[in-house]
Amino acid sequence: QVQLVESGGGLVQAGGSLRLSCAASGTIGSISSMGWHRQAPGKQRELVAVTSSTIINYADSVKGRFTISRDIAKNTVYLQMSSLKADDTAVYFCNAWGAVGADIYDAWGQGTQVTVSS
Repeated sequence: QVQLVESGGGLVQAGGSLRLSCAASGTIGSISSMGWHRQAPGKQRELVAVTSSTIINYADSVKGRFTISRDIAKNTVYLQMSSLKADDTAVYFCNAWGAVGADIYDAWGQGTQVTVSS
């Protein structure tokens, strides 16, 4: 079983920066991709950014402001968030797709709150 633990959330003023981290542990096998999603109150969960060996994708709303990176050796993914806006306020969830042998998994973290004050 794969566990994902996020950290780095908090309260920041508009225009500020935060860096989120997500470390995978447990029976990881081979991770194909890792990413970040977010869910604001009353809204659906949405993709923020995802990275794999071949692609990096961002939601249009965060392009140019957020940067996703991954340390494969540490099974960790990061999200550097800059020029934060009030609309970025949400719970941010880490996600990992991978496989242990023939068993594919889709793991999620518990979420970390990001609050941007205007």
